[in-house]
Amino acid sequence: MSRLGRGLVRATSEISEGVRIALANLVGARLRSFLTTLGIVIGVMTVIAIVAIIQGLNASFESQISTLGAHTVYVSKFAFIAQGRDEWWEMRNRKDLGRRELEAIERDALHATAIAPMAMTRGPVTRAEKEVSGVQIIGTNAQYLDTGAGSIAAGRFLAEIDVDLSRNAVVLGTEVLDRLFPGAAPEAAVGKKVVVNGVPFTVIGTIARRGQLLGMNMDANVIVPYTTFLRDLGAKRSLNIAVAAAPEDLPALEDELVGILRRVRQVPPDKKDDFSLNRQEQFLKLYRQLTGALYGVAIGVGAITLLVGGIGIMNIMLVSVTERTREIGVRRALGARRRTILLQFLIESSIVAALGGAVGTALGLGVAQIVALVTPLAAAATASAVALGIGFSAGVGLLFGSWPAWRAARLDPVEALRYE
Repeated sequence: MSRLGRGLVRATSEISEGVRIALANLVGARLRSFLTTLGIVIGVMTVIAIVAIIQGLNASFESQISTLGAHTVYVSKFAFIAQGRDEWWEMRNRKDLGRRELEAIERDALHATAIAPMAMTRGPVTRAEKEVSGVQIIGTNAQYLDTGAGSIAAGRFLAEIDVDLSRNAVVLGTEVLDRLFPGAAPEAAVGKKVVVNGVPFTVIGTIARRGQLLGMNMDANVIVPYTTFLRDLGAKRSLNIAVAAAPEDLPALEDELVGILRRVRQVPPDKKDDFSLNRQEQFLKLYRQLTGALYGVAIGVGAITLLVGGIGIMNIMLVSVTERTREIGVRRALGARRRTILLQFLIESSIVAALGGAVGTALGLGVAQIVALVTPLAAAATASAVALGIGFSAGVGLLFGSWPAWRAARLDPVEALRYE
């Protein structure tokens, strides 16, 4: 056998022997081992629980925000997020966006792939004796779905002719469909008559379920031609204009929209924009800032707890070195090398910490699932988070077990054999 082969065999033997001795010592002092790992368990449990909840919230939030369209710019009088009351009042006093801005964008926005105006209000939708109150009524055009706003479940969506002729055609959201046509298939509502805010409409289709967006029910709505909306439901409503583009063209589209709107709205060169360009990234950026602070708190709490647990491991390992001084002397006298003793104690401290990390990870995931069951908060944990929890705790064991292991390896064999 080569020298390298003998070295590998010896190293494997030393590691397996170290694991066996470490497990025997842990089993022999179960209470002490439990108390030693308690700090590690609490620290890892805290971090894993918070990380699992945040990851679940991230997935839920990103799923909801995707309904806005990843490659869509929303031109509006208001910004999605106002920086204080003064900015909100400034936006409130801006001129409304109307057909003039819409026609300019349709004519001059060369990077746009879909353009959909949106006028909105709320009102009741009724059918016979059934009524749904507070429904969001959206006036738009045939390109609305192309901006990432859902898909058709039954029937059809608005066509250009519906908009051009200002037809009284309506597409129902799932919530409205379920309450006006309880137990009926979506296809059954097509062709039926409903009354939207006092105006009769014919159902031409239904939208597939979209879920929640920031607490708002995206299925409690109806969609009508914006020309019909402006004629019958709210002539003075400011338009929001959704403009979609290819992903690589979004920056160019935004620059293009700024130039078009400043020109049409006659904004002087020395004045700031009197409109807002909104994208889903604004919500994502704010959300990541908020959860980033929570991550920092979790890491801080976990680090402090792991530090306390690491000090506990160092203390117990130093006690173990003292208790096993004679054993170390015997092993050295029988030919054990210093690195063998060092490796044994490092293995023992890392196993103690890894066991604490595994228990803490399991408890953390359990806490996260309980939180998900009894509250609206979601919870999800990736395999990387679990591996990180166990791996990091084992690393803490190695770090804080290094000094006791070094002391054990440096003991003089003669003095160790004399120790009582």
